[in-house]
Amino acid sequence: MSDLPLLLASGDAAVGTGTTVLFGLLLVAMIAGLALEEKLHAKKSVITGIAAMVCVFLAVNMGIMPHEHPMLGTHELHLPHWVIGIEWEVIAIILGASLFVDVTSKSGIFTWIAVKLTKKTGGDPLLLLIAYGVLTVLFSAFLNNVTAMIIVGSLTAVSLRRLEMSDKLLGFLLVEGLLTNVGGLLTLISSVPNIIVGQTAKISFVQFFLVAAPYVVVTTAATLFMAKKTMGISRLADDEAKQAAKEKVSGFDENDGIEKPWFFKLSAGAFVLFILALATKDLNPLTKNLDMGFIALSFGAVMLLIYKHEVDKFFASVDWDLLAFFATLFVVIYVMEHAQVLAKIGLLVAKLIAMGDKSGTLALLWASAGFSSVTDNIPLSAMLAKILAANPEVPANYKAMQWWAVVFGSNLGGNLTPIGSASTVVAVTIMAKHKVPLSFVGFVKRAAPFAILQLCIASVYILIVGLILN
Repeated sequence: MSDLPLLLASGDAAVGTGTTVLFGLLLVAMIAGLALEEKLHAKKSVITGIAAMVCVFLAVNMGIMPHEHPMLGTHELHLPHWVIGIEWEVIAIILGASLFVDVTSKSGIFTWIAVKLTKKTGGDPLLLLIAYGVLTVLFSAFLNNVTAMIIVGSLTAVSLRRLEMSDKLLGFLLVEGLLTNVGGLLTLISSVPNIIVGQTAKISFVQFFLVAAPYVVVTTAATLFMAKKTMGISRLADDEAKQAAKEKVSGFDENDGIEKPWFFKLSAGAFVLFILALATKDLNPLTKNLDMGFIALSFGAVMLLIYKHEVDKFFASVDWDLLAFFATLFVVIYVMEHAQVLAKIGLLVAKLIAMGDKSGTLALLWASAGFSSVTDNIPLSAMLAKILAANPEVPANYKAMQWWAVVFGSNLGGNLTPIGSASTVVAVTIMAKHKVPLSFVGFVKRAAPFAILQLCIASVYILIVGLILN
C-alpha cells in the first residue's frame, strides 16, 4: 500500500491538512443546512447554491483550483473551472425524461398503463406495491435510476389517485426510491460505480449478473415485506373489502383519458422506443458513443414538436429547483475533490482494506455506504477501485469480497439520505409535487431502517460469496 498517496492524488497542487479540514467542515455545514431545510425556510437549491459559491470562492483564492479550464478539441474553449465539475448527463437525463413524460402523459398513456396494472391487482394495495416495486427494479436495471423513478412515480400517483388511496402515496414513492438503488445493482451497466469496479476488477457482464441477481431478488422481497410491516400497506382485510375494491376497479376505463387515439398510439410507440433506446444504448452502433442524457433530451425535444405552440407551458412545469440543486451539489463535490476531502476519506477507507479479512471487508462495505450517502459515489468508487487494484497482497477470495463491498456500499449508501443518490432526490421531489412532502430528517428516519436492512443482507451475502470463492 506504499503507492496509496500517489493513487489518491488528483493532480492538484499540494493541499494542506488545515485546508482539507476547512472544506470538510463546509461539507458538513451544507449537509446540516439540508437537514434543517424546513427550519431555515430555504429551498435545497438555495442551500447548495450558497455552499457552492463559498466553496468555489475559497478554492480559487486559496490556489487549490484554477479559475478556468481549457478543453482542447477542434476548438479551444475556456470555461469556468467549476462548470467541468457538473455531471451534465444527470442534468440532461432529468430534464429530457421530465419533458418526455410530461408530453406523453397528455396522451393518456400513463393513465392507461396505471389502470391496466391496477385492474390486474384487483385494487389490492399490497399487490400494487409489489407490482410497482418489481417494475422499479427492472426499470432501474435496464434504464437508469432517475428515469425509472420519474416513470414509475408518475404511474403510482395515477393509480393511487384513481383508487382514492392518495394517503399511501408517500410510502409507495419512498419504497420505489429505495428500490431504484437496489435495481441499480442488477447488471454491470446499471450504475456508474458498477461499471468502474467491473472494469477495474475484470468482472464480465454475465459474471456480474450471476453474483448480483440473487441479492437483488432477496433484498427486493425483504424491502417490500418491511414496507408491508412498517407503512401500513397490506392486503385488503376481508372479502367485503376485496369485493368493494374489485367493483371500484371494474368501473375504471383505461380509455377515459385518451382524447386523440393517434396521439395515444404515437406516445405508446415513443415510450417503447425510449425504453429500448436507453436499454440498448451500448449495443446500438448509432447510440453507443452518445450518452443517455442526449437520448433523453432528444426524445423530449421530438415530443415537444407535437405541442410546439405550448412549449412554454411544459418548460414552466420543469422542476428547475431540482436541476439547480443537482448542479450546485456537483460543484460542491467537485471542489471537495480538489480540496482532497475525498482523498482523506479514501485514506481512511484504505486502512479498512489493508486489514484484508472478513471484518475489514464488512467495514469497507459500511464505510463506503456511509460516505456515499453524503458524497458523490462515482469519484469515491473510482478511488476505492484504484486502491484495491494496487494491493496485490490480498488473497483472491478476499479481494473478490472487497470488490463487491465497494459495489454494494456505493449503491446502497444512496438510500441512507435524500441526497445520497439522484433517484432519492427525485423521489422526494415527486412527493412534494403531490403534496406529501418529506423533510431531510423525515426521510432519514423512514429510510434508514430499510437501508440498514439492505446493508445487513449485503454483509451476509458478501461473506457467502467469499466462501464460495474460497
